[in-house]
Amino acid sequence: MLEIAKSGRAKCRKCKQAIGKGELRFGEETVNQFSDSGEPSYFWYHLACAAKAKPKLLKTDLEKYEGEVPERAELEKTIAASAGKEKPSKFPYAEKAPSGRSRCLACELAIEKDTLRVAIEREVDTGSFVTKGAGYLHPKCAPEFVEEPEGLLELVKANSTSLDAAALAELEAALG
Repeated sequence: MLEIAKSGRAKCRKCKQAIGKGELRFGEETVNQFSDSGEPSYFWYHLACAAKAKPKLLKTDLEKYEGEVPERAELEKTIAASAGKEKPSKFPYAEKAPSGRSRCLACELAIEKDTLRVAIEREVDTGSFVTKGAGYLHPKCAPEFVEEPEGLLELVKANSTSLDAAALAELEAALG
C-alpha cells in the first residue's frame, strides 16, 4: 500500500530511519497480533528501501497508484535490479542454498551450497519460548515430509521469486 505519511513517527523497516510527515511511503500489510477484530498492521518503508527489500510488492502497488511518485524512473530501475534477490515472504518456497550449513529436516543430510532447497515454516523451541522459523528440505525429500504434498509444487513455484527457468525446471523434476 502506498500512502502519504500522516506523521513523522513511523520508522522504515529496512534502514530504521524516520519516514517524514507528508512523504510517500510503502506499507507491507501484516497480521496485527494485538487486534481481536483482525484489522491489519503495516511494516512501513521508504520507497527507495522498499524497492530493494520488497521489489515485487512495491511494483504491484506502484502500478495501481494514481498519484505523483517522486523519482519514479529511479525506483523502477532499483526494482528491476532487486527483483531476483528478494527473499520470499511466504512459505513454502525454494531457493539456492547460500551456504552448506543447513541440514535437511527429513534425511538430516547437509544441503550443499548452491543446490536447491525447499523452505517450510516450522516451530522452533528455544527452551524459554516457541517461535516460528524456516526449516529446509532437499526437493526430493519435501513431498514425503510435508503434510499435504498435493499442490506443493504450485505453492513452491508461486512463492519462489529468485529462481530462473532452469532452476524451476530442476525443481519441477524433483517435486513432480
